[in-house]
Amino acid sequence: MNNVAFLFRTAPHGSASGREGLDAVLATSALNEDIGVFFSDDGVYQLLAEQDPRAILGRHYAPTFGLLDLYDVEQVYVCQRSMTERGIRLEHITIPAQVLAPHDWQLALAGFNVRLSF
Repeated sequence: MNNVAFLFRTAPHGSASGREGLDAVLATSALNEDIGVFFSDDGVYQLLAEQDPRAILGRHYAPTFGLLDLYDVEQVYVCQRSMTERGIRLEHITIPAQVLAPHDWQLALAGFNVRLSF
């Protein structure tokens, strides 16, 4: 069975990419236990609790990331550099995640033979 990495690199409400990526993670977790979820670049904004997309008629799906634990998705990583560049601290994000420095980020990502970017 392939091990699959899902990379979230885009902001949450500019497109449906993040929501579709989350749906893909949850669906894949039913078939595969070796899943990693990675947040970098503007994708780190996906994990912020204080979002209000109602002004743009969007759905606030960030709390749904809390289901990752229920679906046994335990390998969740956030890029330290991306968080620092955006002024985000670990206590700002909504789910438990391992913060990785760039070198460790590359090593963790290299352990997956399928990578899907959202």
